[in-house]
Amino acid sequence: MTQITLYNTRTRQKERFEPIDPNNVRMYVCGPTVYDRAHLGNARPVVVFDVLFRLLRHVYGPDHVTYVRNFTDVDDKIIARADESGRPIDTITAETTQWFLEDMGALGALEPSHMPRATAYIGQMIAMIEALVEKGHAYAAEGHVLFDVNSYAAYGRLSGRSVDDMIAGARVEVAPYKRDPMDFVLWKPSTPDQPGWDSPWGRGRPGWHIECSAMAHDLLGETFDIHGGGNDLTFPHHENEIAQSCCAHPGSDFARVWMHNEMLQVEGKKMSKSLGNFFTVHDLLAGHDGQPGIPGEVIRFVFLSTHYRKPMDWTSEKAREAESTLRKWRGLIAGVEPAPSPAPEVIAALADDLNTAGAIAVLHRLAGEGDAAGLKASAGLMGLLSDEMGAWTATGGADLAAFAEKLAALRAEAMQTKDFAQVDAFKAALTAAGVEVRMSKAGVELVPGAGFDPAKLEGLK
Repeated sequence: MTQITLYNTRTRQKERFEPIDPNNVRMYVCGPTVYDRAHLGNARPVVVFDVLFRLLRHVYGPDHVTYVRNFTDVDDKIIARADESGRPIDTITAETTQWFLEDMGALGALEPSHMPRATAYIGQMIAMIEALVEKGHAYAAEGHVLFDVNSYAAYGRLSGRSVDDMIAGARVEVAPYKRDPMDFVLWKPSTPDQPGWDSPWGRGRPGWHIECSAMAHDLLGETFDIHGGGNDLTFPHHENEIAQSCCAHPGSDFARVWMHNEMLQVEGKKMSKSLGNFFTVHDLLAGHDGQPGIPGEVIRFVFLSTHYRKPMDWTSEKAREAESTLRKWRGLIAGVEPAPSPAPEVIAALADDLNTAGAIAVLHRLAGEGDAAGLKASAGLMGLLSDEMGAWTATGGADLAAFAEKLAALRAEAMQTKDFAQVDAFKAALTAAGVEVRMSKAGVELVPGAGFDPAKLEGLK
């Protein structure tokens, strides 16, 4: 059996992965708060842990892996969006949840085994909070219930910070009812116009951190194998999850392995609305600011070209290169059945802490060797080159051969007249339509390139 090694944030080292139960490998990944479109950074953990899900299924069998990714559908941001728009909260969350699923599906992400909504687990959250109060790890104050950070000696172990360091580096809510500034909310009161549920502490709603602990416990048990998410969640979210889960269930480990992906940049800068480089996944898929849409498979390829524990820089040039590569590869595998198994080198790269960049290097080698069957099977393990994601390579009915003949004729005429103005103009128009123009002594070759748009060829006929 393939041996997988994973970097564990808690121990700060790569470790040999040994599942608690090989017949039921369990993974939990924090999902989105559904109040708006997912931005590009939200998609990175989805793609990263989708590859891990695929690898675990390959090694242990599809029926022996349970993957949970939640939807937070009760949150102050959602309430604020409802107030701004005048739309019901359930309408907003239903719509944005569907948007998320469609956008992530366009990136080739498999749906997890379970996708729980926080509002469906309020009872479990209340029960866990009651257990924490009973055990002396939480206290009620002014309609709130707060976790007592000082009651858990291991608090800060995941992030590697002391409580003093965490206070200095965090935006801590100052409230008179807190015993300690670092104590965090498990339950808070709701006003009559806010969503709320009856509880022993009055009508209210859960704090953010308790959601994942309650859903993970209900679906995966007291201790499971892997917990993942972006590294911005390490503190306070994941630190708080560990504290409340281990205190509610003494003797449990909660999650054995903690994995965190690094953040995403755009053209070398932090993604920000103020910098004008903030994109949703839908923006890229559909096209924005006059730019053509980028296929989901291309976005996925760019993501996987950088190791998940390194910052990823999204650039237009990377997207163009990825699109060109995928077009060539899809031309190579057209009509070819995949090999019975991915190449061993691809499996080995992914098993080495998800070395997707190394795996892509192997895909380039397979393509260079003309191993179409091996390429298709190996890329498939990474969610690439599937039949379902190939529609974007269609030329939309454009006959590029006819345009190649026209350009060849213009070039032949220009060779006689020494006037290449028409040749240059025609080449420029083809390039503007996303066509790669390759001219040599052997003739003219036209290939759909990055941003290929058949509609822009209409005026060239």
